[in-house]
Amino acid sequence: MQTLGNFINGNNVESQSGRVGAVYDPATGEQTKQVCLSSAQETAQAITAAHDALAEWSAVTPLNRSRVMFKFKALLEENKDELALLITSEHGKVFSDAQGELTRGIEVVEFACGIPHLLKGEQSMNVGRGVDSFSLMQPVGVCAGIAPFNFPAMVPLWMFPVALACGNTFVMKPSEKDPSVPLKLAELLKEAGLPDGVFNVVNGDKESVDVLLSDPRVQAVSFVGSTPIAEYVYKTGSENGKRVQALGGAKNHMVVMPDADLDLVSGSLMGAAYGSAGERCMAISVAVCVGDEAADALIEKLETEIANMRVGAGLGEGEEPHMGPLISRQHADKVLSYIETGIKEGARLVSDGRNFTVTGNEQGYFVGPTLFDNVTPGMRVYQEEIFGPVLSIVRVNTFEEALKLVNEHEYGNGTSIFTANGEAAHMYTHQVQVGMVGVNVPIPVPMAFHSFGGWKRSIFGPLNMHGPDGVRFYTKMKTVTARWPKGQQNINHYTMPTMK
Repeated sequence: MQTLGNFINGNNVESQSGRVGAVYDPATGEQTKQVCLSSAQETAQAITAAHDALAEWSAVTPLNRSRVMFKFKALLEENKDELALLITSEHGKVFSDAQGELTRGIEVVEFACGIPHLLKGEQSMNVGRGVDSFSLMQPVGVCAGIAPFNFPAMVPLWMFPVALACGNTFVMKPSEKDPSVPLKLAELLKEAGLPDGVFNVVNGDKESVDVLLSDPRVQAVSFVGSTPIAEYVYKTGSENGKRVQALGGAKNHMVVMPDADLDLVSGSLMGAAYGSAGERCMAISVAVCVGDEAADALIEKLETEIANMRVGAGLGEGEEPHMGPLISRQHADKVLSYIETGIKEGARLVSDGRNFTVTGNEQGYFVGPTLFDNVTPGMRVYQEEIFGPVLSIVRVNTFEEALKLVNEHEYGNGTSIFTANGEAAHMYTHQVQVGMVGVNVPIPVPMAFHSFGGWKRSIFGPLNMHGPDGVRFYTKMKTVTARWPKGQQNINHYTMPTMK
């Protein structure tokens, strides 16, 4: 059986830790590979490689760093199908969805290609007589990224292209559940001309994470995952003097106004709730219907859509399914337990995803699309992130109730409102306490030249991913104030310096 190791200092390296984790095909339930779980010493070796490469890489001009990114982008496009196959075989999402994930990641690489423009500082001439001020945006140093299982390509691509283009070096710690793609990305970066040691991949578990969070040579840490782990990463990294951006969980609401186009709403909800089996941090898991008439009509449409959904293996012959399996048996069981909890709490189960099997893939980790009605804010299925194909309908009477409901939830990652009323949309976008908002758009993920991040307990740290915030996170600003006097001058100032 193939054992996946690490990528350190430009080479694939076998681990000597003696610990491994199993990698499964979620569609079949069969183990296909195993991945090393690196020791603390092996993680430190990757940090050493990044640290040793820093001085030379940070001295490379932004123009030449961007040329490496251009070549990397071309290689990603050339190898897109191979990468998508790896994603589907280890994560389970359908092939077209895996390709879409790569497209969104490549967009960040395109953004990073413009780094010479993005690193231009500010300049003020003659701030005082014969005195100029200007700013420099310089690399932070060795950076680390810790990625989740649900986007094995896109989330790493949110992080390291911007970091590398800014002149930093990087250590990537992928999810041990689907680790193949980051290793392939490392090989493509080397093929694009990235010097050895600038980008490294360490496979592992908490032992590796804790080294990245504590080693003084690591200056910045990026993380995406659940809120409890995001909080741990932020707290531990910050205590060790690092800048940290840690993106956590979500419970994303869609507010459905009485005047909304319900055909648009139902079609949008199907993809937003059940696409990628709900394993998206921007998945819509709650539809807040204003008025019973809108709720009843929407549920009728959703029932029809759900009955016509194709669920199956992400790779195979015939028409592609709409939705594939969940990542693991453990996670599928967790999602099923939430369905049981919702029933016990009194929610009405409209569509039941339990006991769902796919012919020919009976051992796969499948949970069918599930729909609850009459969900209330006190229920666990409303409060907690399920991260599966479970959609809850909450009924309210007014727009104000819907807004209050969203604002009082502990998470604030993404939200949307579907309406034909411009005033309602304007009020919602300005008053909702959520970081990413869609108007008649179900999953408002920003483009790469904007920044991605939520509010409240969906993020820890002041700066978001990619876009302008990404450049700010991976650079340190230095401001220079300079005078070039003529001849010898002897000026003694014993008071606060001011410009004249």
